[in-house]
Amino acid sequence: MKLQHYLGGLEGLDAIAVELGVFVEAWEKRIFGIHTAMMGLSSQLPLPQTGSGFRSVWTWADLRKGAEAMNPFDYFKFRYYEKWLGGICGYFVEHGYITEQELQAKTAEFLAEPSRALPAGGTPDIDARILQYLLEGDSPRRPASTSARLEIGQAVVVKDVATVEHTRLPGYLRGKIGTIETVYDGDYAYLCSTGTDGVGPPMPVYCVRFDPRELWPGNAESDFFIYADLYATYVAPLAAGAGGDDDA
Repeated sequence: MKLQHYLGGLEGLDAIAVELGVFVEAWEKRIFGIHTAMMGLSSQLPLPQTGSGFRSVWTWADLRKGAEAMNPFDYFKFRYYEKWLGGICGYFVEHGYITEQELQAKTAEFLAEPSRALPAGGTPDIDARILQYLLEGDSPRRPASTSARLEIGQAVVVKDVATVEHTRLPGYLRGKIGTIETVYDGDYAYLCSTGTDGVGPPMPVYCVRFDPRELWPGNAESDFFIYADLYATYVAPLAAGAGGDDDA
């Protein structure tokens, strides 16, 4: 994880443009559609087989890993769906669906003739599977394990886990103290294994309450709280006498 994913609480970010529209240009809708189709056709799903040539695993995590692996300067240079486009193209090249040279050649063709018709795709069996995926989803919830769970009201400290490719732990929470607000029913898996980050297998998830004065000392108000849903691997019980958040 690089700087662009540790922005919580940082000041002086006025230069970062915020886009209010879901799609700025028409091609972005197509990228969103490609990503959705890849998720619906992802090989790990227990859905009917189709004639699609896509035989790989693709999840939201794969999309996020592509963005998080970018150089920070490139990350801030490109718009939201431009990052998606780069991640999807890189994935197809890495998994052998197309070579970089073929991709560059196709790109040059369409840049030279922008009005040319785009390739048509989709068959009834492919469309039916994608629709089924959109209707049913892919829930991460699993039956609760017998492992011990933290309790509501218990003080915890957020770990500073080693992260290589991807994490679900915000940078501004690392090393901070909070209180368990909610213990969610069941266990929750993640879309992929994050290696040293620790997320992947089913585990408890907690809603943790933080005093903003703990997160940003000397630069926060005291009449509200910050809440974060965190995997069990990210939190540890606070040692007795180490302190906790202040409800006053």
